[in-house]
Amino acid sequence: MATLPGEEEAESSGDLAGLQLEAIIGFNGHVPCGLICHPDREHLIYPLGCTVIVQGINIRTQNFLHGHTNNVSCVTISSSGSYVASGQITFMGFKADIILWDYKKKEMLARLSLHKGKIENLAFSPNDLYLVSLGGQDDGSGTIRVWELDLPNRKIRPTECQTGQLKRIVTCMMMMDDDKYFYIGTSTGDVLKINTESTLMSDYGPAKEKFSLGVTALLLLKTGDLVIGTGTGIVAHCSGSNYKVKKKVQLQGAITSITPRGQGHQFFVGTEEAHIYRFSYSDFKDELIVTCHNEAIHDIIFPYGTSDLFATCSKSDIRVWYTPENRELLRITIPNMTCHAIDFMRDGKSIISAWNDGKIRAFTPETGQLMYAIEHAHSMGVTAVTTTSDCKRIISGGGEGQVRVWEVGKETRKLEEVMKEHISAISCIKIKKNNQECVTASIDGTCIIWDLVRFMRRQMILANTLFKCVCYHPDEHQLITSGTDRKIGYWEVFDGSPIRDLEGSLSGSINGMDITSDGTYFVTGGDDHLVKVWDYNEGEVTFVGVGHSGSITRLKICPNNKYIVSVSADGAILRWKYPHVH
Repeated sequence: MATLPGEEEAESSGDLAGLQLEAIIGFNGHVPCGLICHPDREHLIYPLGCTVIVQGINIRTQNFLHGHTNNVSCVTISSSGSYVASGQITFMGFKADIILWDYKKKEMLARLSLHKGKIENLAFSPNDLYLVSLGGQDDGSGTIRVWELDLPNRKIRPTECQTGQLKRIVTCMMMMDDDKYFYIGTSTGDVLKINTESTLMSDYGPAKEKFSLGVTALLLLKTGDLVIGTGTGIVAHCSGSNYKVKKKVQLQGAITSITPRGQGHQFFVGTEEAHIYRFSYSDFKDELIVTCHNEAIHDIIFPYGTSDLFATCSKSDIRVWYTPENRELLRITIPNMTCHAIDFMRDGKSIISAWNDGKIRAFTPETGQLMYAIEHAHSMGVTAVTTTSDCKRIISGGGEGQVRVWEVGKETRKLEEVMKEHISAISCIKIKKNNQECVTASIDGTCIIWDLVRFMRRQMILANTLFKCVCYHPDEHQLITSGTDRKIGYWEVFDGSPIRDLEGSLSGSINGMDITSDGTYFVTGGDDHLVKVWDYNEGEVTFVGVGHSGSITRLKICPNNKYIVSVSADGAILRWKYPHVH
């Protein structure tokens, strides 16, 4: 079996207690037909990384089906709703597993390992007795075949479907309940209706105005009408043999799933931009019910003293979340830009953000309006940012390695000082409680402690690593650092001397760290996909959280130590129960 980063580690730390995963904010909208409404009509099932999520529609409960060792590539539910099956991708030549799950118990029933590379699709027989699987690249997507079961001889025999002069690439399919006909969506943007028995095409359309970027999802209504999803994010209600559009709605991102809720009056739509919408057939109006990042998340921050809100940033946007309901409250979008780091001003009146176009932007947390922008803050993009507790200064780090101190007043933004010692990008800045000292970590292999009164270097910490993160211990006599050498370093603030070195991970960089307000425990996360809780004095891991399927980029312990929130390169946000309750 191919072990993945973190897998052998998770096994070797098997005697450690596991962190309890409370919630996941994330949805892989790139999996075709990956969003499915369970026959109980109360739950949605969808993939995120290696996990399959079972989410309550009305009651916001979540269950997680853990067992895959790499990203889930397809998922299906039996018609009775008793079973769920999911398939995964693996590295070339390795076995790609299918897992059969008991839906009620949320447990694994069987692991089926025959295919290699990738499971393309799965389907249960209507009586729940059989599961059919389709392996990786088979015979090309241009052929349409009907296979007949020859049970006595244990064979299945194909018949090519006749579509005349039409040559099409198939993107999705939908079978009628009575099996007489099936519909095929194509990359050309039309729909073919084929007779199952005769394997002849009975009609196709629309003849003139084809759907732009292809038909990517289909849903057949009881009336015989079709709901069509397209590559441009349009959901259209079509009727008649020429598929005339009766109503259409524009959504965000290409449509990859359309799933009905029972026989009822609703259906759900999933898009590539990781959005899930609820529709009612009657008025054909959309309601956005799930949102999440679909790009790598670069930073996460809680406002001072509250754990009910937090903010995350990624390519093009900053999002503010309501923690108890995993709900997005606000989205601030700057198209085609990347936000590297964020901080809340202590007074809660602004979100300060660092952008790759060299600007520092401040927004209001309630409305997301731009309050001000500091132009040309850094020449190679702003890579790190923090604020002083008196709300009077911003300290920023740039891709060129400079550290800059900005005075911010009601109307003014003034560059107070430039500190040039680092020779490469700043990855993290932390500030002392009295605002008179800060520490900057850089990928140039140094951490520098700065005097913010005289604007001079106090100490330099050197290591053979690209530093990704640094934290003051709350008593501010010591620092901990992490980076690409997989080590956690403890250092004296006074003279920059090393105190101890811990083996932080068996594989990959440690990218994020946070420490509790009393300094007893700290948490780390990185390329091994594991969240680790450490005892500061003992230097021992006390808990491990397994759940991420992408590299962890940052993580934070919320202000009242109720939970840990970790974010990753695949756009997922995971919330864990904080294990050490006093």
